[in-house]
Amino acid sequence: MNVTLTALAMLTGLLAGALFSYLQIPIPAPPELPGLMGIVGIYAGYKLIQWLGIGFDLLAALGLE
Repeated sequence: MNVTLTALAMLTGLLAGALFSYLQIPIPAPPELPGLMGIVGIYAGYKLIQWLGIGFDLLAALGLE
């Protein structure tokens, strides 16, 4: 398990949750259908970018990999 990647994932989730709260919009988290669809959308977007073969290696650019 990559501790740096795990910590960055946690930080990203924390910042996203804070932004949703600040904007007073529902967080994309289960058990409600909109929350589940938000998670599905994130995964679908991830797979789409992989399929298109495009992307930017942020961790490498920051020297963390």
